Amino acid sequence: MRTMPAVILSSATFTDVLGKLSAELDLVKFDRRLDRLFSVGDLVDRGPESAAVVIEWLTQPWFYAVRGNHEQMALDYLVGDLDSRDYRQYGGAWFMELSLQEQRRIAAQFDVLPVVLEVETSSGLVGIVHGDCPFASWTELIAGLNGDDALLVADTCLYSRERITSDDESGVAGVARMFVGYTPVQRPISLGNVHYIDTGAVFGNRLTLTRIN
Repeated sequence: MRTMPAVILSSATFTDVLGKLSAELDLVKFDRRLDRLFSVGDLVDRGPESAAVVIEWLTQPWFYAVRGNHEQMALDYLVGDLDSRDYRQYGGAWFMELSLQEQRRIAAQFDVLPVVLEVETSSGLVGIVHGDCPFASWTELIAGLNGDDALLVADTCLYSRERITSDDESGVAGVARMFVGYTPVQRPISLGNVHYIDTGAVFGNRLTLTRIN
């Protein structure tokens, strides 16, 4: 029997590269009946295929994603917490031009995206988060997301670049590996057990897929 590979898709490389992604999945013989594809967020706001991502990918039973800051911006815009000029500047024009009914339908899909994902593998627990884990351990992160400061912790998970900007190699205890996106890098890099895999395919660079097990 085939061993199921779990594949991570880098963040901010989704829209405008769906054809490239499909071709890469074919190359690695991704089996939609058995395999799972994970994303580290930012599925939208880059290129003309944002709506297609929501319609064609988020509804697939083999596809899983954490929430990125761009999904959060759609939610914030809908409730009036993000100025329309700012949202348009960040790539939200496609969402703004939808009917209110369509905006609410898509926002409902974004609203159920988790801030973190955990994947059990044969080599240990793998954590997935869009930007960073603001704690020394995964256990602290999960506790923080369920505590009194949950909104602040979630916001940090979506928007923090502190680890990579400070070249912090201390890693995150409690997980074998943690995968993040948010910060485009020329090639995948690792800081301790934290792996940055957004290589900016949407900007014309390479698309990165990696087996997590």
